[in-house]
Amino acid sequence: MTAVDDARFGNEASSTAGSDDSDDSGWAESRRQAAGQRARMLQERQNAEYARAARIVDLFLQVARNDGLEAVPLRVRGYSGGTARTPLHGWYLRSDGTVGIDTEGRFYILSMPLSLSQRLRGVRPESQPVPMTIGEGGRDGDIVPLRFALNRLLPGWEGRAPEPLV
Repeated sequence: MTAVDDARFGNEASSTAGSDDSDDSGWAESRRQAAGQRARMLQERQNAEYARAARIVDLFLQVARNDGLEAVPLRVRGYSGGTARTPLHGWYLRSDGTVGIDTEGRFYILSMPLSLSQRLRGVRPESQPVPMTIGEGGRDGDIVPLRFALNRLLPGWEGRAPEPLV
């Protein structure tokens, strides 16, 4: 192990050489700190991705308004069939209608278990952070990049965006 590795990992090798309780608790504490740091770094990376995706959606909305892209009423699909109306208007990002954005740029998962009363009265889904990749981590393996989904709705919109997407 190099000196850099010792500093990076809290000199784990030397802490495992001894067998008393103070060495074990020091090692466990260093592992907890390292895990906490990794979790913070992951959260920061996810937040940066969500911010980038939200900016892309905002630019898309500007072009969509200028081009007169008509918003449609968004409906929720039940897991076992049926649909329910929502108060939302926007666009579906997947062809199966399971995700969408509203006219304010909020992202929604539009599939959930629906009761009979929800099918009759409607539902209001909760918005979620906009992902850069739609369907990542899903069971069906249907992954769609956000920019591709937006381009399906309004082909060539990126070229008409008021700012570059980079």
